[in-house]
Amino acid sequence: MELAKIEKLLDAYFEGNTSLAEEATLRAYFAQDTVAPHLAMYQPMFAGLTAAKQETSAKEVKLPQQKQLHKKWWYGIAASIVVAIGVAGFVFSEPTLTQEEQEALIAFQKTKEAMQLMSKNFNQGAEELTHISTFTLTKNKILK
Repeated sequence: MELAKIEKLLDAYFEGNTSLAEEATLRAYFAQDTVAPHLAMYQPMFAGLTAAKQETSAKEVKLPQQKQLHKKWWYGIAASIVVAIGVAGFVFSEPTLTQEEQEALIAFQKTKEAMQLMSKNFNQGAEELTHISTFTLTKNKILK
């Protein structure tokens, strides 16, 4: 291999700008017995990286599993609280009437009062008519 190409790849490797294929080329170069003397200091590093890549652990790693049911339970409670607050806010909020609606409500109340007053006076007048009808009956009895 060309020494200049290896030096260029080595510079790019230390800058973190190499591809996997270029790194494989460097590992293959430093795995050889004949390495340029000024690059021999990198040979143990690449040998160690190759050995570390092939290492495996016999120990089984167990990750703690969180109970999904526990999280879902809290999410359900939170959602219920949000819904309850929304419903309570809707139910207990006073309905705001526009100016036009308020004026219509006042006019309705005044009309209702006027109708009740008129009904009361009409009923009093009707009672007076019953007295007239008894007077008429008595008059008819006398005049006969």
